[in-house]
Amino acid sequence: MSKGPGQRSRRRSAYQAVRRRIIELDLEPGAALSENELAEQLGLSRTPVREALILLADEGLVQVFPKIGSFVSRVDPVRVADAQFLREAVELAGLERLEGEPAPDQVAALRANLAAQETADLDRATFFVLDEEFHRLLLGLSGHAGSWPAVATAKGHLDRARMLALRTDRPFQVYVREHRAVFEAALAGRIDRARELLRAHLRTVFSDIEDIRRDHPELFAADPDAVPTRKTVAVWA
Repeated sequence: MSKGPGQRSRRRSAYQAVRRRIIELDLEPGAALSENELAEQLGLSRTPVREALILLADEGLVQVFPKIGSFVSRVDPVRVADAQFLREAVELAGLERLEGEPAPDQVAALRANLAAQETADLDRATFFVLDEEFHRLLLGLSGHAGSWPAVATAKGHLDRARMLALRTDRPFQVYVREHRAVFEAALAGRIDRARELLRAHLRTVFSDIEDIRRDHPELFAADPDAVPTRKTVAVWA
């Protein structure tokens, strides 16, 4: 029997809510997941939560171990690198396809986004949303904003690495200056320069991840097939 629209909607709602909490590190890498607790927090039954966890497991953000439980997967550097490869290919290709003057409304949207990024007291989650919007809008200059959802879905591990990087002492304005430099180069028609700047900007995650991994190795997957033991806290073999 096929699932009704209400059930699909509840599953989607659970998926989006739990995924957001994982990406934003509210549910940290390695954390044990309780279907009952999540269902209560989300105001849903266990069924859509269970189905959401299966979807997240397919995405590599959750690991389900029979007779042990479900856990937030630890950040996998291989998946980070794969997602970065995909993201870089798409975004650089978008810049390469820029032709003529961009539409005024697109330029205005990017300028407004950059102005919002420069707000002095942004929190990490808000800056992350603005960062995502900037890259989506930048891709939109080439007419390929429709590619962004596929990129966003594929980069869960990468996004967690980026959120971890935003926990460090590096001020957000470092990233904002890089964003503005890419935008101004693209607007001036200096596409090769814009691509060079964007590539360097996107690849900062690799140096960030090594610094974080050195200080917090417990957040990263040394062995993706390691099986945790459910105790008061998750203990990974």
